[in-house]
Amino acid sequence: MDEDIGCLNLRWSLALLDGLIQGGLRQLVLSPGSRSTPVVLAAQQRPELSLTPILDERSAAFFALGLARASGAPIGLLATSGSAPAHWYPAVIEAAHWGLALVLLSADRPPLSRNTGASQTIDQTRLFGAFVREFHDIGLPHADANSLKAVRALGLHMLLRNRGRRAGPLHINLPFKEPLIPAGDCLPGEPQAQALQWPFLLGTPKATKHPPGLSNQDRNQASIEPPSGRGLILCGPASAGDAKDARALLACAARLGLPLLADPLSGVRFPCPPDQPLAEPPDETLQACVIRHYDALLRNTDVANALKPDWILRFGLAPVSKSLGQWLAGIPSWVVNTGEHWCDPNQDACGLIQATPEELASTLASGPVSRQPDADWINLWHLAEEQIQTLANTHLKKGSWCEAQFIQQLLQAIPPGEGLLCANSLPIRQLDTWSYSRQEPLWLFGNRGVSGIDGQLSTLAGLNAAGTPTWGLLGDLSFCHDLSGLLLVGELQRPVVVINNGGGRIFDYLPQRGLADFERYWRTPVTPDLGALARSFGLAHQLVRNAHDATEALSGPLTPRLIEVQIDAEHSRHFHLGFWQAVARTPVSGQPAP
Repeated sequence: MDEDIGCLNLRWSLALLDGLIQGGLRQLVLSPGSRSTPVVLAAQQRPELSLTPILDERSAAFFALGLARASGAPIGLLATSGSAPAHWYPAVIEAAHWGLALVLLSADRPPLSRNTGASQTIDQTRLFGAFVREFHDIGLPHADANSLKAVRALGLHMLLRNRGRRAGPLHINLPFKEPLIPAGDCLPGEPQAQALQWPFLLGTPKATKHPPGLSNQDRNQASIEPPSGRGLILCGPASAGDAKDARALLACAARLGLPLLADPLSGVRFPCPPDQPLAEPPDETLQACVIRHYDALLRNTDVANALKPDWILRFGLAPVSKSLGQWLAGIPSWVVNTGEHWCDPNQDACGLIQATPEELASTLASGPVSRQPDADWINLWHLAEEQIQTLANTHLKKGSWCEAQFIQQLLQAIPPGEGLLCANSLPIRQLDTWSYSRQEPLWLFGNRGVSGIDGQLSTLAGLNAAGTPTWGLLGDLSFCHDLSGLLLVGELQRPVVVINNGGGRIFDYLPQRGLADFERYWRTPVTPDLGALARSFGLAHQLVRNAHDATEALSGPLTPRLIEVQIDAEHSRHFHLGFWQAVARTPVSGQPAP
């Protein structure tokens, strides 16, 4: 059966409006036109939206501007393709200066019609330049569930982000193919807004005039009651910027009685060096909330099913663990940040809590939480964590020496309060898996914003130059990718460790393994003599091939030098696969009883 393009356009528009409505949109000002028909049809099916038709787009935009000024709420603007949205420009400029949330929905012809002389078709991308806070050209509609989920999440996320100092106009360009009207019956589907609410932090769905945040008034009027069901706190990279943030995150977990999954780069997995000596020692009851072994736990399907949460409180960037990110897909989450950054890769966020960890912890401490923590839920996590730790220790002792044992040796060798920069690709994943035993303060750094292997040596030099003695843990490819960083060896204060395993060995764990010319085009081993390279820049070189060599190298002077750790990559692969298989087949506490 041929696809009903008109129905597809309608469903796409409905999904976008569902997200915008969940984010607080209640009024849509529209001007007549043909290409915008799918959005008008969708808006007619959403009773939450008040529709105001105005012939002249310029007048419509200034009318919407007045609504936004008076209400403090986001106001939608809709126009057809071509010159029509250009008439919004003066009002968009005014809204940008006032920080008013005009949601600009410009219908468009298909992208391939641009620059062809097609009627009523111009390049509408970036039409308003720097005067909009965000612009998205979302392409032609798609029918699959993931695409509909993504466009729905886009509408919600844009409005959740568009608050405070970031508030201003937002532009979404909407290309549609013809026909623009469904050929027959087209079931609209139900709105996909999340049912869960956290009234204390999110307000009620009707509270659109004053978007929810964490103001002093909110704190005074708060009713502290988390969602029902079993929750968890996810702390991704950059969750804690200092020791106060880390302690606040632990306090939130303890107050709510939730497990806290701590990414290695979160600032929570390892104790943070305090800026000043703490007035009291770290509270062991706070540290007890931290879960570190989640990536291994999730290799066991029964355990993964038993530990599935009902909701998530999310801090920081996307976690290093891919399996964790996939496991959490589809679970409602609340993003906690100050509104300057946003991380929701699974597009499951149903709310934004604009607060620092310290503000959130203070608010939670200021009033009673009526629901008692679920002790069984916490115990399930702790029992599973302890058993995985035991299993890991056994595997480390039985297996031959490789990155796993070396990472533990390295973490034990770094003095308290110093730093470690860990490169992306395989090193950070292996650090995630094997960094269990460190108890002393450690600054762990990593460039996980876009997770590239570039610039690692130069970043390491900058960290040291800023005053924090910082070690490096790099792969052979990331080391060679930034050879110009060796010009900065004078800034280094501590050793640079390079895991030399013969190229991009992360691909040995990915579907690319076994493809034709795999070695040449994916693994791409490098051939330079790393010792000769280091010495040519005045950097001493030490070669490590086993545990004894590692002990000698790591117990040496705290001076800049290159420690090259040569690894048998095939052995390492079998070691890691063997550990994951052991986890998968071993009964672990937390899985359902037979």
